Amino acid sequence: MKTDVSPRERLEEAFRAGRTAKRALLMPYLVTGYPDGDTFVALAQAAADAGADVLELGIPFSDPIMDGPVIQRASNAVLQRGQRIDEALALVERAAASASVPVVLMTYYNIVFRRGCDAFAEQVARIGASGVIVPDLVVEEAGEWRDACEKAGIAPVMIAAPTSPPERLRALADCSQGFVYAASTLGVTGLRASLSDRARTLVASLRAITTKPIAVGIGVSTAEHAREVADYADGVIVGTAMVKAIEDNPANPAAAVGVLVRRLRAASGRG
Repeated sequence: MKTDVSPRERLEEAFRAGRTAKRALLMPYLVTGYPDGDTFVALAQAAADAGADVLELGIPFSDPIMDGPVIQRASNAVLQRGQRIDEALALVERAAASASVPVVLMTYYNIVFRRGCDAFAEQVARIGASGVIVPDLVVEEAGEWRDACEKAGIAPVMIAAPTSPPERLRALADCSQGFVYAASTLGVTGLRASLSDRARTLVASLRAITTKPIAVGIGVSTAEHAREVADYADGVIVGTAMVKAIEDNPANPAAAVGVLVRRLRAASGRG
């Protein structure tokens, strides 16, 4: 179906709808191609059916800097099976069409650079993804990528850290489109028993300099975490807990994803 709405605008509209409804968006993370291609597409559909507002889809990469052990295990399993970038992007296209919610990719700059910023951004738009998170691309060197995203109509999403000084937060917020990714803590993704107060402080600092939506990720693992983050952020990103549910339930991963998404979605509503 042809539409005049760009992929980025679909993402922006989802956040506008969340603000109107006075609730944070739930943004589950899945590893593209895990545990296999067809099951991955079914998992994206299951997450959307259970109430996911946006899907973050990670492209498996051999040398990640942001992924903790659970996500690394899943990514390594996919890479060892022989999946490469073209197959991953084809699966993203299937998942985006099946789930019918905005999709944001998470990948590393080596993949973008090898394809070329313009070519990769155009391909992302063609497969129906709304934006891309590139955690190893520093904002000072993101100009070419940002321009490519603008031409393609997709959102470059930058990551703000709790240690980012004010001038850097402003640069990250200015460069980001769709939303700003606020890292709840330093370090890699993983399950955590509690969230640091630094996440709330970081979001408050970003609110002072931008009106763009802010989504919090890294370590958001439970319904209690989701409820806490939803109190001050526009989006709740849940990665490791989602992948662990799939890993722990090989007989019926879609059911496990559905249960977890429904629990998190209920917790992230602000009424």
